[in-house]
Amino acid sequence: MKYSTQVKPISYLKSHAAEIVTTLTQTREPMLITQNGEAKLVVMDVQSYEEQEQAIALLQLLAHGRKEIEEGRTTPAADVFAQIEAMDKDDSE
Repeated sequence: MKYSTQVKPISYLKSHAAEIVTTLTQTREPMLITQNGEAKLVVMDVQSYEEQEQAIALLQLLAHGRKEIEEGRTTPAADVFAQIEAMDKDDSE
C-alpha cells in the first residue's frame, strides 16, 4: 500500500469528512493526514483497524511463545496429550 497516493492536508479532512468516510470504507486504504506539511494522523476504516489489531495480537502471542521456547519453558506434546486424556477420564467418571 502506498501512502503517497492517500496523503491529504488536515483542511481536506475538515471539509470532506463524509466523503472520506465513504471512500475509506469502500477502498479500505488508510489516509495519511498532514498538518503544516508534516504527517500527523492515519485515518482508516473500523474493519481494517480491527483486522490490524487482531494481527498484532497474534504476532504478540507468537513472540511470547518464541520467548518461552528460547527460555526452555516448554512441555513435551506427549505430556500435554496425557494430561488431556486424564482430564477426559476424570470428567467421564
